[in-house]
Amino acid sequence: MSHGIERVALAPGLEISRVVTGLWQIADMERDDRAIDQNKTAQAMAPYVDAGYTTFDMADHYGSAEEIVGRFTRQLGGRAGVQALTKWVPVPGPISRDDVAAAVERSRARLQADVIDLLQFHAWNYADPSWLDGLFRLQELKSEGLIRHLGTTNIDTAHLRMAIKSGIELVSNQVCFSLIDRRPLGGMTELCGEHNIKLLAYGSVAGGFLTERWLGKPEPDWDDLETWSEMKYGRFIRAAGGWKPFQNLLRAVKTVAERHDVSMANVACRYVLDQPSVGGIIIGARLGLHEHIDDNLRLFQFALEDRDRADLDAALSGLDDIPGGPGDEYRREPFLTASGDLSHHLDRFPPPYASESRPDGRHIVFSGTPWEEMAGYCRAVRHGRNIWVSGTTATHRQAVIGGSDAAAQTHFVIDKIDGALQSLGSRLHDVVRTRVFVSDASHWEAVARAHGERFREILPANTLVQARLIGDEYLVEMEAEAIAHDP
Repeated sequence: MSHGIERVALAPGLEISRVVTGLWQIADMERDDRAIDQNKTAQAMAPYVDAGYTTFDMADHYGSAEEIVGRFTRQLGGRAGVQALTKWVPVPGPISRDDVAAAVERSRARLQADVIDLLQFHAWNYADPSWLDGLFRLQELKSEGLIRHLGTTNIDTAHLRMAIKSGIELVSNQVCFSLIDRRPLGGMTELCGEHNIKLLAYGSVAGGFLTERWLGKPEPDWDDLETWSEMKYGRFIRAAGGWKPFQNLLRAVKTVAERHDVSMANVACRYVLDQPSVGGIIIGARLGLHEHIDDNLRLFQFALEDRDRADLDAALSGLDDIPGGPGDEYRREPFLTASGDLSHHLDRFPPPYASESRPDGRHIVFSGTPWEEMAGYCRAVRHGRNIWVSGTTATHRQAVIGGSDAAAQTHFVIDKIDGALQSLGSRLHDVVRTRVFVSDASHWEAVARAHGERFREILPANTLVQARLIGDEYLVEMEAEAIAHDP
């Protein structure tokens, strides 16, 4: 029985409940080597399915979440019509075809599923093109019938466009989206609307902060919180301006909630569900410990009115924007994660490209394109603090990244330059000069805007000219100079 729960076609053959039950807290429940009874935890899924919440979101690193779902759907006679959405979060570095195949097979075995309903891919470092290797191989496995649909998680607008324009068939992107984190609005929602991609929003109640529990309460001790979710979203609150404007927002949410006789969590979730391109929201569950099934049902029994949105907008005007784009909290400071850094996710980022040291004091790096060896040059060379990056196109192995989209090609070119700089102990922020060549003058604005997105805070000297490029498929070429600074 659906009990009036809204449903949406995420993709052909995959209909989901618009409230998705998130199982990331399985990892929290198993923290510090604590064991949970997998059979008992799997049985705790039944009330969700019976209420109409048939869709569950998990990942390869959410503790034993995949095994628990597999037990429920196969060993314990789980209800028909359960949708299992999972993720693959590979460690940074090269991704081989065997790595991808092994990851897919591991999830299939844990889920006890012949076909994965939706596999969502996470990229750590865009400057390392291995993330594209992973997606291209996943696309092949989708064609082979091992994966029904592909999605991404925590990918920003520029790189979502890049993947789409490179031929990756994506149906969803999972991102943080809430009253205090509205980064997906604008470019992301527009791009998803253009390509019929649905957003799966998590963090909509900010780890429980957008509830009655915190209304009118003094600012907590940020170093003494109960769960990883509270630690994480406490950082979002501070990034949005702190406890005082957050309390003002809570008061507005409470006003709207009382107007409709619903909970504050209902209001926070309904706000996100109503945003363009949002297919569903993911609400975390501690299976068998805390149930919010009945309260979440009320989410579908009211609608926000104009005065509700006006009250919320007035309170939101007092908050600061969360910095960066969707997913940037995992890629650059400030790291809005539970630990405030990436220490609980990974140990290090390996250099994107191979480098060599020469006897004359030069350090050089290669990106692996066929022309480097043929024409006798490297992608970049460093001598002392000075770095020169060769003219760079959107080439990765034998593919042109970004297809015929000038902006997508430009973003990959800049990623490639960034990868060369990282491999030489530098970073994009050290760039002092760029030269940009476009093959068609009609592309200048798309290229310039992409350059602006990436260099707006860096502000290097820049030249953009029209030139005939070698290869009709290339719309833009760029070279750069940098002066490396100490870490």
